[in-house]
Amino acid sequence: MPTDVTLVLSPRQASNESFVKDQAIRKLGIKVSDVGVIHITRKSIDARKGKIQINVGLRVFGKDEKIDSYFPKFTYNNVTSKPEVIIVGSGPAGLFAALRLLELGYKPIILERGKDVSSRKRDVAMLNRNKSFEPNSNYAFGEGGAGTFSDGKLYTRSRKRGDINRIISTLHLHGAQDEILYEAHPHIGTNILPRVITNIHNTIELHGGVFLINSKVDDLIVENAVVKGVVLHDGTSLRAKGVILATGHSARDIYQMLWRKSLLLEAKPFAIGVRVEHPQELIDSIQYHGVSRGDYLPAASYSLVDQVDGRGVYSFCMCPGGFIVPAVSGENQIVVNGMSPSARSSKWANSGIVVEVRLEDIAHLSNHGPLAGLEFQMQMEQLAYRHKSGDGFIAPAQRLDEFVASQVSNALPECSYQPGVSSSPIHEWLPNGITKRLQEGFKLFDRRLKGFITNEALVVALESRTSSPIRIPRDSETLQHLQAKGLFPCGEGAGYAGGIVSSAVDGERCAEACANWYASI
Repeated sequence: MPTDVTLVLSPRQASNESFVKDQAIRKLGIKVSDVGVIHITRKSIDARKGKIQINVGLRVFGKDEKIDSYFPKFTYNNVTSKPEVIIVGSGPAGLFAALRLLELGYKPIILERGKDVSSRKRDVAMLNRNKSFEPNSNYAFGEGGAGTFSDGKLYTRSRKRGDINRIISTLHLHGAQDEILYEAHPHIGTNILPRVITNIHNTIELHGGVFLINSKVDDLIVENAVVKGVVLHDGTSLRAKGVILATGHSARDIYQMLWRKSLLLEAKPFAIGVRVEHPQELIDSIQYHGVSRGDYLPAASYSLVDQVDGRGVYSFCMCPGGFIVPAVSGENQIVVNGMSPSARSSKWANSGIVVEVRLEDIAHLSNHGPLAGLEFQMQMEQLAYRHKSGDGFIAPAQRLDEFVASQVSNALPECSYQPGVSSSPIHEWLPNGITKRLQEGFKLFDRRLKGFITNEALVVALESRTSSPIRIPRDSETLQHLQAKGLFPCGEGAGYAGGIVSSAVDGERCAEACANWYASI
């Protein structure tokens, strides 16, 4: 049996793989000749007491022990002539549903409203330059979903819903770096994720699955309360005995279509706020207690949460060494998000800082039924658009210290947001309840991270897509929609996940539930 060992090392020591493995052998008191493979299982930074240490977990295998048995195995079947399952959306939930269907012997037909990864890269580049906007090919829509051009964070607290190691190993199998297998807070990086998505696409097609790119779904075919297929934007009908709906939380037209068809939807809490950008050197100095990051420490991050006047105020999708990007999915709106390349090497650190929005906060929009939160999101995004200066997707911005003090910024520091920023009194036009909670939240964060409030930091609006404001209700056992059998709402867009890993896990669960449905009819 392999033996697990934990080492506490300096950052420099931990960066030397040969030294780490030698220390593991020394600690176990065994002979080098008796050792086979030494596998890193965990790596995390401990900077809590001022002295920065790296905790490294290793699994030491004997020379005759096989390491393969300790990793998930995947057997993708040829499903060319097998029963078909329609998957709407090619984000993490849709792609992992498709891969799981290959294992279970079903043929996934993946419908993606946007373009392929290569074409999407060009559209995103034009959007970043504020040159043009493609409604179905941007940061929100296109092959791979919103995750393709994101930081690729793989940390999740949803460990009870499925085997997270399967998800991490699948991404590694398709080209993600070794570090995701052991980092405490793994990420892939926006420069690597597109290649991983392409490799997953190739695996699915190689085994008989089908991708239909530029295939936007406009309607569901429902007969006697059973979903029989979908209708595409061009009028084409596709039929199957099961439909996995994995459209993501920005596909607002899907929610509106379900509501028009009188299919059950539920409003749920969500969050609205801003994205805050600091110089990465400042965050490093705060988190590493003034110690230089040097060559052996990564760009520092933070995770913050507090309660202000009965509402949660918290950081979301913190991107060390990253960029702020335009996450719009329509004209006349401003939505921002963050991303990082794998090296996290930019000079900025950014994070969403958002305020919890509960259903009672949007009671004035009750005439929109379960779409009230969606309506609130849209109104806020359009409000942000009206409160910026300049054409296109220039974003409203304000110095952090002046936002907290309710003062207008006469000049702005350099920002990573490529379309550009313009000075705006964000504190005035955000709803008062959100502004006041953000201001008090920043003060609380500054007590924990001394120097967080500074005129070097920038507040950029609007961060509004942290999660779906709607849940598509499903049976807890069969995962089918409560009113329409054969429909499996899945992932972030259905309100059952948040982030790449939890969405992927939910995709696998829905694939398994769909296979059980096929077996029962």
